[in-house]
Amino acid sequence: MSIGRRILLGTAVLVLAVIAVAALAPDLIAAQDPLRTDVRGALQAPSAVHPFGTDQSGRDVFSRVVHGAGRSVGIGLLATGLALALGLLFGTLAGIAPRPVDIVAMRITDVLLAFPEFLVALIVVAVLGPGPVNVAIAVTLAAVPVYVRMGRVQTRTLAVAEHVEAARILGVPPGRAFLRHVVPGVLGSLSVLATIGIGSSILAAAGLSFLGLGPAEPSPEWGLMLAGGRNVLGQAWWISVFPGAAITLTVVSATIVGRLLRARAEGRGS
Repeated sequence: MSIGRRILLGTAVLVLAVIAVAALAPDLIAAQDPLRTDVRGALQAPSAVHPFGTDQSGRDVFSRVVHGAGRSVGIGLLATGLALALGLLFGTLAGIAPRPVDIVAMRITDVLLAFPEFLVALIVVAVLGPGPVNVAIAVTLAAVPVYVRMGRVQTRTLAVAEHVEAARILGVPPGRAFLRHVVPGVLGSLSVLATIGIGSSILAAAGLSFLGLGPAEPSPEWGLMLAGGRNVLGQAWWISVFPGAAITLTVVSATIVGRLLRARAEGRGS
């Protein structure tokens, strides 16, 4: 790996580490209560006391951004994990299914892939109703087709690999050979894909929250904070800019790590 890529990877990992600390232990970074209001201190510009300023209710934006990491990143991670599990299940089943079943499954997958993930998630939330749980379900269902297609391709490739054939020749039962040699390989490929998908899931969840379909006020959540500051952007830009920057840094960093991992897995990361 070149020096430039090492620096880029190190920076991305550092950003993700800070986000992880903010999500798991926000009080270590921001001690102020993200829900405490102070009407007299509303719309204060960034300062030493309030590094990211205050919002319309006088709440500390820095504290809300830090505490919002748990919700925003948590929804993205949950959706990605569920999508990976469902993609592994249905992708491997499609890979070993009879040809008619495989064709039907792939045509359904192709139809879903024809629509943008965010549009699919938006339709699902419109059916299920708003709320953080429904947002996670919607983002999961929107992302599943990508994992199903990848899982199916990897299953069909690994099923005829030399080491799998060798295991069968040595007398290993087909089912055991499949679980020991095919499924782990498929899971590895999907895990690399998931590192890129985390950023997309976080972005989709934030977009749904921005539209008012995710967590409700006064919960600190990045997309919701973006929406809360859009009407006073000219007067108090910091209300939307800082949560927007948090979303951007998280998504870009996750994408960088995912792409570099994929390049290494494909033998292009040296």
